[in-house]
Amino acid sequence: MGTLIYADNAATTQLDKDALEAMLPFLNQEFGNASNQYSFARFPRKAIEEARLIISNCINARPDEIFFTSGGTESDNWAIKGIALKTQNKGKQIITSSIEHHAVLHSCSFLEEIGYKVIYLPVNSQGHASIDNLREAIGTNTSLVSLMLANNEIGTIQKIEELSKIANDRRVLFHSDAVQAVGHIPIDVNTLGVDLLSASAHKFNGPKGVGFLYLRKGTDLINWSSGGKQEFGRRSGTENVAGIVGMAVALKKNVDNLRANEIYLQRLSSLFFEKLTGSGIDFLVNGDNYRRLPGNINISIRNQDGEALMHRLDLKGIIVSTGSACSSGKLDISHVIKSIDVPREYALGTIRISIGKDNSIPDVLAIADAISSIILRGSM
Repeated sequence: MGTLIYADNAATTQLDKDALEAMLPFLNQEFGNASNQYSFARFPRKAIEEARLIISNCINARPDEIFFTSGGTESDNWAIKGIALKTQNKGKQIITSSIEHHAVLHSCSFLEEIGYKVIYLPVNSQGHASIDNLREAIGTNTSLVSLMLANNEIGTIQKIEELSKIANDRRVLFHSDAVQAVGHIPIDVNTLGVDLLSASAHKFNGPKGVGFLYLRKGTDLINWSSGGKQEFGRRSGTENVAGIVGMAVALKKNVDNLRANEIYLQRLSSLFFEKLTGSGIDFLVNGDNYRRLPGNINISIRNQDGEALMHRLDLKGIIVSTGSACSSGKLDISHVIKSIDVPREYALGTIRISIGKDNSIPDVLAIADAISSIILRGSM
């Protein structure tokens, strides 16, 4: 195998060197517990609050609206279960969509098991939820709407500003899973109109195992864990100082370079499509061609096996993911690809290529060449 080409940045990203450098003191000499009151805890405690300020500025929030978590899954679980359980006297109805991440879908399934009603909004062929459908679904017993900002498979960016307005006008809280979007597109929580927003550091070149939940001031939900008084008494447990610091550095660096990264990734995507289209392969592009995450390429190739293609690319040193999963020997199409009604002869051949700022023009051309070689010539 030659040089590895990593093109699965929607799954995780490489840790930024500056973020790593900022983390090291807190993994070595500055190992104090930030919750203690003696002098050795002052530097870690100060670092946490500086990180909170940096992150809040990146999304136009207040520092006391940022709550550190272990990542996107925890943030989604806390937002959905926390609001549902806190507001159950108002009603037990949650609204989400059919293409959410499993952290959201499984949280909703849990609520269904304990008596809540969950409405799953359908999406159109581009992955957009309908404003009219949301308006019709909201009732007097609706306590929360949870719709993702950008889809992890097909990259479609929802019209959250318009969707949240429907909820806001009906005084229903609005949560958005922004795990794929934070650090990649401009985010202003006030413009978006959200009450809660989830993020995960490892999606924007930060460390794994840390994320945050934005909680608009005045929004109440149950505490995530009981114990100490960390995170304003809402999430007990010793803080992951190194992770929090690394997350803040990585996020600010990405936010400072959003436009440059977007232009670069759009160029790489265009070169990939130009190369693959020229090969004559029959494929569909999934998602919204215009409102989509920079670098997200989700294609369905006619009469192909996406799982097999992923593994054959892996043998060539190219890392991508697939829109299907092999379970008990049966190939299953992902819930997202099903929801946007990709024809079955294409859907089974779905792969996701998520290029990042560290990828190069030779990378994307090599990926397109490798796909063409495998499909047209059966080359390993």
